[in-house]
Amino acid sequence: MRVLVAPDSFSGTLSAREAAAAIAVGWRRRRPDDVVDVLPVADGGLGTVDVLSGLGTPRTTPVEDALGRRVEATWLLLGDTAVVESASACGRHLLDVPDAVNAATTGVGELVCAALAEDVRRIVVGVGNTASCDGGAGLASALGAWLLDENGHPLGNGGTALARLARVDRADLDPRLASVEVVAAADVDNPLCGPEGAAYGYAPQKGASPADVEALDAALRHYASLAGGDPDAPGAGAGGGLGYGLATFAGARLASGADVVLDLLKLRARVPRADLVVTGEGTFDWQSLRGKAPVAVARAAAADGVPCVVVAGQVEVGRRELGAYGVDAAYALADAAGSVEDAVAAPAEWLTEVATQVAGEWSR
Repeated sequence: MRVLVAPDSFSGTLSAREAAAAIAVGWRRRRPDDVVDVLPVADGGLGTVDVLSGLGTPRTTPVEDALGRRVEATWLLLGDTAVVESASACGRHLLDVPDAVNAATTGVGELVCAALAEDVRRIVVGVGNTASCDGGAGLASALGAWLLDENGHPLGNGGTALARLARVDRADLDPRLASVEVVAAADVDNPLCGPEGAAYGYAPQKGASPADVEALDAALRHYASLAGGDPDAPGAGAGGGLGYGLATFAGARLASGADVVLDLLKLRARVPRADLVVTGEGTFDWQSLRGKAPVAVARAAAADGVPCVVVAGQVEVGRRELGAYGVDAAYALADAAGSVEDAVAAPAEWLTEVATQVAGEWSR
């Protein structure tokens, strides 16, 4: 039997590579004669550059993190394409204490400028796992746009500062943007504002209180009313609205980050050779269904009539929803370990254990 193992990372506990390796070990433990094809995946969020690193040349650029501190961010050159990971500049994992109100995407703009200096034809910006909810305002400023208050002064950083926006000046926007294709590879398909938008959907995970969420959503609405663009476009709310900022100020095409990464990895060419696909991530829940990598993998498998199972730290999606998204079965590490805490304490070991179980049930 041939098995394609294609997981995303596991919520800060295991990288996609580590997760894939643990699944492969467990599978081979039970079915040593099966052929296991390992292909770690990502969806534009944390780990995107890592899973693509074998295809190109890494570059490192010092940029601002979400709170203005200097960090070394890694991006990738793939021929005439640059791949930038927003999480490497303003990711939640870079902060000891989350701060959705003041976090900014300036560093992502600096990475885009670094890519422009390489004279590339296309820039793919992975949009996900950010600490910010500023609608890409920091990115816009780094690219040369001026976001000004009623006195003509530049706004401060952070999403709530956008409530004071009075004028958007694009006169100094980097002219090199006109000669490249920019793709915003969004990890979710949420709009910028509203109940499913950047603030209400994700700011609480980034340290926002209920009052902060209301203020952020109102500020983002005001910002969009002056900046233009399409705040309702699928993916505009990804990365705390970074998808919107890229589309509005860099002319980016909003796309499914999972689909973009899977295309670069050529996963769809490997699916037909498999008898089963195994994917997974830390928590398989409603956010997964908004465009995360495991669902994209499952859909690719379903398109070729190949069964697909999910192995995740936690599974919070019902059987009917699983089937609707091309998933034949789902297994949770927390169930095997007895608790979420025990699973998180030894994720690789429990992932290997569950993969051994799945091999016993699915290998023929």
